Amino acid sequence: MSLVVVSNRLPFTAVRGENGEWQVEPGSGGLVTALRPVLGNRGGRWIGWSGATEEELPDARELFQDSQHRFGYELIPVPLTTAERDGFYAGFSNEIVWPLFHDLISLANFDPSYWAAYETVNERFADTIMRVAAPDDLVWVHDYHLMRVATALGARKASLRTAFFLHIPFPPLDVFLKLPWRFQVLHSLLDFDLVGFQTVRDRRNFIQCVRLLLPEVKVSGRGAVWTMRIGERELRVGAFAISVDSAEFERRAERAEVAELAQEIREREPGRKLVLGIDRLDYTKGVPQKLQAFRTLLRRHPEMQGQVTLIQVVVPSREEIPRYQEHKTLVDSLVGEINGEFTRGSWAPIRYVHRSLEGERLSAYYRAADVALVTPLKDGMNLVSKEYCASHIEGDGVLVLSEFAGAAAELQGGALLVNPFDVEGMAETLRTALTMPEGARRSRFRRLRRTVRERDIYRWLDTFLRAAADHELADYPLVADYLPAAAARSEIAG
Repeated sequence: MSLVVVSNRLPFTAVRGENGEWQVEPGSGGLVTALRPVLGNRGGRWIGWSGATEEELPDARELFQDSQHRFGYELIPVPLTTAERDGFYAGFSNEIVWPLFHDLISLANFDPSYWAAYETVNERFADTIMRVAAPDDLVWVHDYHLMRVATALGARKASLRTAFFLHIPFPPLDVFLKLPWRFQVLHSLLDFDLVGFQTVRDRRNFIQCVRLLLPEVKVSGRGAVWTMRIGERELRVGAFAISVDSAEFERRAERAEVAELAQEIREREPGRKLVLGIDRLDYTKGVPQKLQAFRTLLRRHPEMQGQVTLIQVVVPSREEIPRYQEHKTLVDSLVGEINGEFTRGSWAPIRYVHRSLEGERLSAYYRAADVALVTPLKDGMNLVSKEYCASHIEGDGVLVLSEFAGAAAELQGGALLVNPFDVEGMAETLRTALTMPEGARRSRFRRLRRTVRERDIYRWLDTFLRAAADHELADYPLVADYLPAAAARSEIAG
């Protein structure tokens, strides 16, 4: 069996250099971080958009023709025009699905023209799959951009095994009902042979939507994977928490070069505690709330001034979309206000880094940080939290984590969980993290590192592929979600 991965973008994308020549550069994001090492180890094909429109780069195939030799798997670009990219990606994917599935309904723009573009591009992806996939391949489609692919393949009479994994949250029924195309989306997901979600909560939301909106679908099961039957056809639905290559992050953190870089980072803030935030510049990541919580900490506890520095890394994202430009303006303004209020002598409370961190430099920041502050408003998983646990090999770190991140389900035993909408509560939890005795820090962090080691990217891959092959997963321990309401903590099945 060969694996055909299908995602909105390729893991290596086309970028025009300063000299005007096109070149291939590594992509970023949780999906790429998780899957690039998987395909690199086992081979296969990866289908996705190149990052350049047809008007900019008429034939992207030439740029990726040696990908098998360079990366260990074949990269197959899907061509998109500027209009298709705008309607499908900036439009339906990021103005409708993204805010809606993150419970930010007021930010959704239900423009009917976006749906037509979404269908057109999903059909384009299906055409590419039909061209390159063999009957015994597993076609593994990823994320919210491509929920219609299985339906498009069915219209082409494809006889392929298909699986789908949603990297973002799946919303509860009352939110999903707002989507004008709710029935089409549900039917499309049911056209896959396996549908995977990050958490039990996401799977439960999906099952509830199916049960109430499509009563003709018969739902049964318990444990890791459930079954849905539509007439004579059967599909599986499961919860599979994505992770990172923890062993690789740990090996990289142990390098002498990383230790030197980490020491340099600490020496720039002598004698101070370092709090690290690494977030994509997206309104779901809770960066403004995090900054406000840090300001509240410094105002309420003046003894902390000069003793702690927040290193906030924001990774540029979707910069061509106006709402993201507005969000950057807000974050920039808050950083300026807080530094203006508290800076004394050589100490500025926030070191603001507006770029992506990769490789050894990323590992160095993880090693240097006393506390990782990961506070999305809602997140499918959040791999930064797991990367920190794998990379902070000193073993004395503290993870402050949003209870609305998917990772909270697995990491609640060692992390300090916060409500990112509660700015004052976050400030007090951050103070607890900064003043926690060493013994408590090490004990909590041991639990975190053990969890991330045991539940790494390869375990995720193995369990998902076993489910895709109709294997029983009775030995796969289910992870109960973190549910803030104590009374709801037993609701882990269904």
